Amino acid sequence: MDLNLTQLLDWSSSNYMNVNIKKTKEMIICPSNSNVFSLLRVADVEIERVRVFKLLGVHINRSLKWDEHVRRICNTASRIHFLKQVKHSSVGPDDLFHFYATMIRPVLE
Repeated sequence: MDLNLTQLLDWSSSNYMNVNIKKTKEMIICPSNSNVFSLLRVADVEIERVRVFKLLGVHINRSLKWDEHVRRICNTASRIHFLKQVKHSSVGPDDLFHFYATMIRPVLE
């Protein structure tokens, strides 16, 4: 096991924090596609290596570019189309605002 990983696990244990190995992900930040690094293992469990990871609502990719995050936000923001459809179905302004406030605004903010 990697020395840094061992130190992290020791520190978290001594500070009464449990690391959920099944939810732990590894991302190697570099622009190339080379897989030169060996996979991490903890207690005979292999840590999953990912290319994109969502952290605090932001999609981070291995080359630290915004492409993936912007693409996902634009796909989610396409919900505005549904707002237009709801508007054409003779729904009142209060209901339109409620739909916007619950379905669209949280994604864009």
